[in-house]
Amino acid sequence: MESGIIDRLTRIAGKEGVLMTPEDLAVYSHDGTFVEGKPDIVVLPRTTEQTAEIVKVAAETRTPVVARGMGSGFAAGAISIAPGGMVVSFTRMNRILEIDPLNSSVHTEAGVVTATLQEEVEKWGLFYPPDPSSIRHSTIGGNIACNAGGPRCLKYGVTGNYVLGLTVVLADGRILKTGGKPIKDVTGYNLNSLFTSSEGTLGLITEALLRLVARPRHAKTALAEFASLDDAARAVNAVLTEGIVPASLEIMDRTALACIEEAMNLGLSTDVEASLIIETDGADEATVAREIESAGRACIETGARRVKLAATEEERADLWKARRTSSIALARRAPNKLGEDITVPRSAIPEVVRRIREISRKHELPVVIFGHAGDGNLHPNILFDKRVPEEWEKVERIVPEIFDAALSVGGTLSGEHGVGALKRPYFEQALGTVSVEIQRRIKKALDPFNILNPGKIFDDK
Repeated sequence: MESGIIDRLTRIAGKEGVLMTPEDLAVYSHDGTFVEGKPDIVVLPRTTEQTAEIVKVAAETRTPVVARGMGSGFAAGAISIAPGGMVVSFTRMNRILEIDPLNSSVHTEAGVVTATLQEEVEKWGLFYPPDPSSIRHSTIGGNIACNAGGPRCLKYGVTGNYVLGLTVVLADGRILKTGGKPIKDVTGYNLNSLFTSSEGTLGLITEALLRLVARPRHAKTALAEFASLDDAARAVNAVLTEGIVPASLEIMDRTALACIEEAMNLGLSTDVEASLIIETDGADEATVAREIESAGRACIETGARRVKLAATEEERADLWKARRTSSIALARRAPNKLGEDITVPRSAIPEVVRRIREISRKHELPVVIFGHAGDGNLHPNILFDKRVPEEWEKVERIVPEIFDAALSVGGTLSGEHGVGALKRPYFEQALGTVSVEIQRRIKKALDPFNILNPGKIFDDK
């Protein structure tokens, strides 16, 4: 990178805010996938105004810009794959600017870790529900950019449901503010939704105004064990037709359970085909208890071998520790994994689970299934060794077959991870040419020189 550009960026962000050593650049060359892409420079702004000045330099010099939080994504969305790229990392923009109990909102910078924000608002009796598995190592800005979800999405919705307003730096360095504290606002286009899920391709999110709700006073959690994965999948719909909406309804198959138990020693049964974690919550303890009992009864009637209610907060925490470590625990079975993120109508879960198992048998590679079954968001994880060319070739054949299975039942490619670089080849197949054309026009209008996260979502043309 030219010394003149480096000098300008250093004047904006300070010497400590510009990273260029091979060691530093290597840190920003990875995310939660196996994809690698080394940027030419990393810049860490402290304010929206600094971010705007940085982007102005990038716009003048046509330097590709990749926005990045903690790099926990599973779609290679925060990797610099364009030559001469600049990563703008928001980890120093980590202040909670205002908690407003009267308007049930929080104003935060993009680099605040999601778990930190939750802990702070809960001190006020408030609740920020979105809870991606990366909750302790992902940021609010990244969550918004990918519209992250988590186990509580079934009852509470995804990140986008809580975005009241955004501060966004556009591709020419201008600062855009959207939305506000009013609960109802239909003045003009919904720009909050436009930038949510945009994966840094339309603008850099620097601040967010988020909606909060009252913190639930009570929660009950149960583990339902099934001898049949099909029965576990059918039980998801059986629970929901009981007329209750659990806060969470998660599925883990046999391999996931075995890996978790090997890693954590939590006392999980590993001789079952699948388990469901079910949680109900609310303000009234009796109602919460009645709902978890109804859910457990529906599981038994659908073939559950046993339903075990967490008797203590420690037991409840262990169940969630099991679910949140499921992805990491798979490293015990294979050196590499590709974690996919399909979403299907709930009624199609049993069929899609069967098809994924058939795909796994056909290609002789394990595909582990877990995810947010209550809202149809499954995470098939393909286990393989990238050092073995034959196994990588199998992965390349398995991925489109999994996507075909989801799309054939009216599903989609992603429920919360985004498209990034990994799902880009299948984007048009999922949405159709008209939708892709419209989105390209939006991208062109906001980023005419394609400097914002190039190579993500769209094939560059």
